[in-house]
Amino acid sequence: MEKEPFDVIEQILDGNMVQHGPMNDRIYLMKTAPESEENLPQKLIEMAEKHGYSKIFAKIPSSHCDQFLQLGYRVEAIIPGFYNGKEAGCFLGYYLDKSRAEETDRIFCEKCHILALEKKETSHELPEPSLKLRKCEEKDVEEMAAIYQQVFKTYPFPIFDPAYLLQAMSKDVVFFGAESHGEMVALSSAEIDYKSASVEMTDFATLPSWRGKGLAAYLLAVMERFCQAEELKTAYTIARAVSPAINITFSRSGYQWCGRLKNNTQISGCIESMNVWYKKLS
Repeated sequence: MEKEPFDVIEQILDGNMVQHGPMNDRIYLMKTAPESEENLPQKLIEMAEKHGYSKIFAKIPSSHCDQFLQLGYRVEAIIPGFYNGKEAGCFLGYYLDKSRAEETDRIFCEKCHILALEKKETSHELPEPSLKLRKCEEKDVEEMAAIYQQVFKTYPFPIFDPAYLLQAMSKDVVFFGAESHGEMVALSSAEIDYKSASVEMTDFATLPSWRGKGLAAYLLAVMERFCQAEELKTAYTIARAVSPAINITFSRSGYQWCGRLKNNTQISGCIESMNVWYKKLS
Protein backbone atom coordinates (compact mmCIF):
# COMPACT_ATOMS: atom_id res chain seq x y z
CA MET A 1 0.00 0.00 0.00
CA GLU A 2 1.60 3.29 -1.13
CA LYS A 3 1.50 6.10 1.41
CA GLU A 4 2.11 9.83 1.12
CA PRO A 5 5.43 11.15 2.48
CA PHE A 6 5.05 11.89 6.17
CA ASP A 7 5.58 15.29 7.75
CA VAL A 8 8.86 15.75 9.57
CA ILE A 9 9.41 16.34 13.29
CA GLU A 10 12.35 18.54 14.20
CA GLN A 11 13.62 20.99 16.76
CA ILE A 12 13.76 24.43 15.18
CA LEU A 13 13.00 28.04 16.05
CA ASP A 14 15.10 28.29 19.21
CA GLY A 15 14.68 24.64 20.20
CA ASN A 16 10.91 24.30 19.90
CA MET A 17 9.66 20.93 18.63
CA VAL A 18 7.43 21.09 15.57
CA GLN A 19 5.92 18.72 13.06
CA HIS A 20 5.38 20.18 9.61
CA GLY A 21 4.86 19.17 6.02
CA PRO A 22 2.39 18.97 3.12
CA MET A 23 0.57 15.85 4.33
CA ASN A 24 -1.23 17.70 7.15
CA ASP A 25 -0.62 21.01 5.36
CA ARG A 26 0.28 22.68 8.64
CA ILE A 27 2.85 23.43 11.31
CA TYR A 28 2.18 21.68 14.64
CA LEU A 29 4.03 23.24 17.57
CA MET A 30 4.23 20.15 19.78
CA LYS A 31 6.48 21.42 22.59
CA THR A 32 7.77 24.87 23.41
CA ALA A 33 11.37 25.35 24.49
CA PRO A 34 11.86 26.49 28.12
CA GLU A 35 13.10 29.90 26.97
CA SER A 36 10.97 30.46 23.87
CA GLU A 37 11.42 33.92 22.39
CA GLU A 38 8.48 36.31 22.41
CA ASN A 39 8.52 36.47 18.62
CA LEU A 40 7.86 32.71 18.27
CA PRO A 41 4.25 33.25 17.06
CA GLN A 42 5.49 35.51 14.25
CA LYS A 43 8.31 33.12 13.34
CA LEU A 44 5.78 30.30 12.97
CA ILE A 45 3.67 32.44 10.66
CA GLU A 46 6.72 33.30 8.55
CA MET A 47 7.67 29.63 8.36
CA ALA A 48 4.12 28.66 7.31
CA GLU A 49 4.08 31.37 4.64
CA LYS A 50 7.44 30.21 3.31
CA HIS A 51 6.22 26.61 2.91
CA GLY A 52 2.69 27.52 1.81
CA TYR A 53 0.94 25.79 4.73
CA SER A 54 -2.70 26.69 5.42
CA LYS A 55 -2.75 26.20 9.22
CA ILE A 56 -0.62 26.48 12.35
CA PHE A 57 -1.63 24.31 15.32
CA ALA A 58 0.11 25.22 18.57
CA LYS A 59 0.01 23.46 21.96
CA ILE A 60 1.31 25.92 24.54
CA PRO A 61 1.16 26.88 28.25
CA SER A 62 -1.59 29.38 29.02
CA SER A 63 1.04 31.88 30.21
CA HIS A 64 2.27 32.15 26.59
CA CYS A 65 -1.18 32.75 25.10
CA ASP A 66 -1.30 36.53 24.92
CA GLN A 67 1.60 36.87 22.50
CA PHE A 68 -0.11 34.38 20.16
CA LEU A 69 -3.63 35.83 20.45
CA GLN A 70 -2.37 39.32 19.63
CA LEU A 71 -1.32 38.05 16.20
CA GLY A 72 -4.65 36.40 15.40
CA TYR A 73 -4.25 32.87 16.75
CA ARG A 74 -7.52 31.41 18.10
CA VAL A 75 -8.06 29.24 21.16
CA GLU A 76 -9.67 25.98 19.99
CA ALA A 77 -9.33 23.90 23.19
CA ILE A 78 -8.10 24.34 26.77
CA ILE A 79 -7.03 21.56 29.17
CA PRO A 80 -6.94 22.74 32.82
CA GLY A 81 -3.79 21.75 34.73
CA PHE A 82 -2.16 20.28 31.62
CA TYR A 83 1.33 21.18 32.78
CA ASN A 84 2.11 19.30 36.01
CA GLY A 85 -1.46 19.72 37.22
CA LYS A 86 -0.89 23.46 37.64
CA GLU A 87 -0.96 25.42 34.38
CA ALA A 88 -3.55 25.05 31.65
CA GLY A 89 -2.58 23.93 28.17
CA CYS A 90 -4.00 25.91 25.26
CA PHE A 91 -4.51 24.42 21.81
CA LEU A 92 -4.42 27.26 19.27
CA GLY A 93 -5.17 27.54 15.58
CA TYR A 94 -3.94 30.10 13.07
CA TYR A 95 -5.37 29.99 9.54
CA LEU A 96 -3.33 31.32 6.66
CA ASP A 97 -6.06 30.10 4.30
CA LYS A 98 -9.38 31.24 5.73
CA SER A 99 -11.26 28.45 3.95
CA ARG A 100 -9.50 25.92 6.19
CA ALA A 101 -11.34 27.39 9.19
CA GLU A 102 -14.68 26.56 7.55
CA GLU A 103 -15.97 23.11 8.55
CA THR A 104 -18.16 21.58 5.86
CA ASP A 105 -19.06 18.76 8.30
CA ARG A 106 -19.65 21.03 11.32
CA ILE A 107 -23.24 19.84 11.92
CA PHE A 108 -22.21 16.16 11.90
CA CYS A 109 -19.27 16.90 14.22
CA GLU A 110 -21.63 18.58 16.67
CA LYS A 111 -24.07 15.66 16.49
CA CYS A 112 -21.25 13.24 17.34
CA HIS A 113 -20.27 15.42 20.29
CA ILE A 114 -23.84 15.56 21.60
CA LEU A 115 -24.25 11.79 21.16
CA ALA A 116 -21.04 11.17 23.12
CA LEU A 117 -22.31 13.32 25.99
CA GLU A 118 -25.68 11.54 25.96
CA LYS A 119 -23.89 8.18 26.26
CA LYS A 120 -21.74 9.36 29.17
CA GLU A 121 -23.66 7.44 31.85
CA THR A 122 -24.03 4.22 29.85
CA SER A 123 -21.71 1.30 30.47
CA HIS A 124 -19.11 -0.44 28.33
CA GLU A 125 -19.68 -3.96 27.04
CA LEU A 126 -18.10 -6.83 28.98
CA PRO A 127 -14.82 -8.05 27.46
CA GLU A 128 -14.60 -11.17 25.32
CA PRO A 129 -13.33 -14.12 27.43
CA SER A 130 -10.59 -14.85 24.89
CA LEU A 131 -9.04 -11.39 25.14
CA LYS A 132 -5.66 -10.70 26.67
CA LEU A 133 -4.64 -7.07 27.19
CA ARG A 134 -0.91 -6.43 27.37
CA LYS A 135 1.90 -3.99 26.75
CA CYS A 136 3.37 -4.37 23.26
CA GLU A 137 6.99 -5.41 22.79
CA GLU A 138 9.58 -4.87 20.10
CA LYS A 139 8.78 -8.27 18.58
CA ASP A 140 5.22 -7.07 17.87
CA VAL A 141 6.03 -4.14 15.57
CA GLU A 142 5.52 -5.99 12.26
CA GLU A 143 2.07 -7.16 13.34
CA MET A 144 1.26 -3.72 14.74
CA ALA A 145 2.20 -1.96 11.51
CA ALA A 146 0.04 -4.40 9.52
CA ILE A 147 -2.98 -3.63 11.71
CA TYR A 148 -2.52 0.12 11.31
CA GLN A 149 -2.28 -0.32 7.53
CA GLN A 150 -5.59 -2.20 7.52
CA VAL A 151 -7.41 0.35 9.67
CA PHE A 152 -6.20 3.71 8.32
CA LYS A 153 -5.91 4.90 4.73
CA THR A 154 -3.73 7.79 5.94
CA TYR A 155 -2.40 8.84 9.35
CA PRO A 156 -0.58 11.95 10.64
CA PHE A 157 2.43 9.93 11.86
CA PRO A 158 4.17 6.97 10.11
CA ILE A 159 2.68 4.19 12.24
CA PHE A 160 2.61 1.93 9.17
CA ASP A 161 6.40 1.62 9.45
CA PRO A 162 7.77 -0.93 11.96
CA ALA A 163 10.97 1.12 12.24
CA TYR A 164 8.97 4.15 13.34
CA LEU A 165 7.12 2.08 15.95
CA LEU A 166 10.44 0.84 17.33
CA GLN A 167 11.73 4.40 17.49
CA ALA A 168 8.55 5.58 19.23
CA MET A 169 8.87 2.82 21.84
CA SER A 170 12.33 4.16 22.70
CA LYS A 171 10.94 7.67 23.27
CA ASP A 172 8.31 7.33 25.99
CA VAL A 173 5.52 6.00 23.74
CA VAL A 174 4.04 2.84 25.27
CA PHE A 175 1.86 0.70 23.01
CA PHE A 176 -0.81 -1.69 24.26
CA GLY A 177 -2.63 -4.44 22.45
CA ALA A 178 -5.70 -6.63 22.74
CA GLU A 179 -4.80 -10.19 21.79
CA SER A 180 -7.13 -13.09 21.00
CA HIS A 181 -5.72 -16.63 20.70
CA GLY A 182 -2.24 -15.22 20.11
CA GLU A 183 -3.24 -12.70 17.43
CA MET A 184 -3.37 -8.94 17.93
CA VAL A 185 -6.80 -7.49 17.14
CA ALA A 186 -6.64 -3.94 18.55
CA LEU A 187 -3.99 -1.39 19.49
CA SER A 188 -3.50 1.92 21.29
CA SER A 189 -0.66 3.97 22.70
CA ALA A 190 0.17 6.25 25.62
CA GLU A 191 2.45 9.07 24.46
CA ILE A 192 4.01 10.25 27.70
CA ASP A 193 5.53 13.64 28.48
CA TYR A 194 7.13 13.25 31.89
CA LYS A 195 8.12 16.92 32.07
CA SER A 196 4.49 18.06 32.02
CA ALA A 197 3.16 14.89 33.70
CA SER A 198 0.69 14.54 30.84
CA VAL A 199 -0.08 11.70 28.46
CA GLU A 200 -1.85 11.57 25.13
CA MET A 201 -4.03 8.48 24.67
CA THR A 202 -3.82 7.85 20.96
CA ASP A 203 -3.25 5.49 18.01
CA PHE A 204 -6.43 3.46 18.66
CA ALA A 205 -7.07 0.87 15.96
CA THR A 206 -9.37 -2.16 15.93
CA LEU A 207 -9.59 -4.73 13.14
CA PRO A 208 -12.95 -4.50 11.33
CA SER A 209 -14.11 -7.95 12.48
CA TRP A 210 -13.62 -6.92 16.13
CA ARG A 211 -15.36 -3.55 16.11
CA GLY A 212 -18.34 -2.94 18.34
CA LYS A 213 -16.90 -4.97 21.21
CA GLY A 214 -15.51 -2.06 23.23
CA LEU A 215 -11.83 -2.92 22.78
CA ALA A 216 -10.78 0.75 22.80
CA ALA A 217 -12.36 1.18 26.22
CA TYR A 218 -10.52 -1.86 27.65
CA LEU A 219 -7.21 -0.59 26.28
CA LEU A 220 -7.89 2.90 27.61
CA ALA A 221 -8.51 1.54 31.11
CA VAL A 222 -5.26 -0.46 31.02
CA MET A 223 -3.34 2.61 29.85
CA GLU A 224 -4.84 4.75 32.61
CA ARG A 225 -3.71 2.29 35.29
CA PHE A 226 -0.22 2.24 33.79
CA CYS A 227 -0.06 6.05 33.68
CA GLN A 228 -1.33 6.41 37.24
CA ALA A 229 1.49 4.11 38.37
CA GLU A 230 3.88 6.46 36.52
CA GLU A 231 2.42 9.36 38.57
CA LEU A 232 1.13 11.23 35.54
CA LYS A 233 -1.51 13.85 36.29
CA THR A 234 -3.49 14.48 33.10
CA ALA A 235 -4.59 12.23 30.25
CA TYR A 236 -6.00 13.61 27.02
CA THR A 237 -6.82 12.62 23.48
CA ILE A 238 -7.20 14.29 20.10
CA ALA A 239 -10.00 12.21 18.57
CA ARG A 240 -11.68 12.26 15.16
CA ALA A 241 -14.69 14.53 15.51
CA VAL A 242 -16.67 12.53 12.94
CA SER A 243 -16.22 9.20 14.76
CA PRO A 244 -19.11 8.51 17.17
CA ALA A 245 -17.46 5.37 18.57
CA ILE A 246 -14.18 6.88 19.79
CA ASN A 247 -15.89 9.97 21.24
CA ILE A 248 -18.40 7.79 23.10
CA THR A 249 -15.51 5.70 24.45
CA PHE A 250 -13.85 8.72 26.04
CA SER A 251 -17.11 10.22 27.30
CA ARG A 252 -18.09 6.93 28.97
CA SER A 253 -14.62 6.68 30.49
CA GLY A 254 -14.99 9.94 32.38
CA TYR A 255 -13.21 12.31 30.01
CA GLN A 256 -14.40 15.88 29.56
CA TRP A 257 -14.72 17.55 26.17
CA CYS A 258 -12.80 20.82 25.97
CA GLY A 259 -12.83 21.91 22.33
CA ARG A 260 -12.57 21.04 18.66
CA LEU A 261 -9.58 21.61 16.37
CA LYS A 262 -10.95 22.67 12.99
CA ASN A 263 -9.75 20.82 9.89
CA ASN A 264 -6.63 19.85 11.77
CA THR A 265 -5.37 16.37 10.96
CA GLN A 266 -4.82 14.15 7.91
CA ILE A 267 -6.40 10.82 8.81
CA SER A 268 -8.31 8.14 6.92
CA GLY A 269 -7.85 9.85 3.58
CA CYS A 270 -8.59 13.51 4.27
CA ILE A 271 -8.03 16.38 6.70
CA GLU A 272 -10.55 16.17 9.55
CA SER A 273 -11.57 18.17 12.61
CA MET A 274 -10.57 16.67 15.95
CA ASN A 275 -12.18 16.72 19.40
CA VAL A 276 -10.05 17.20 22.51
CA TRP A 277 -11.02 15.28 25.67
CA TYR A 278 -9.16 15.18 29.00
CA LYS A 279 -9.23 13.46 32.40
CA LYS A 280 -7.42 14.01 35.67
CA LEU A 281 -5.50 10.88 36.68
CA SER A 282 -4.58 12.04 40.19
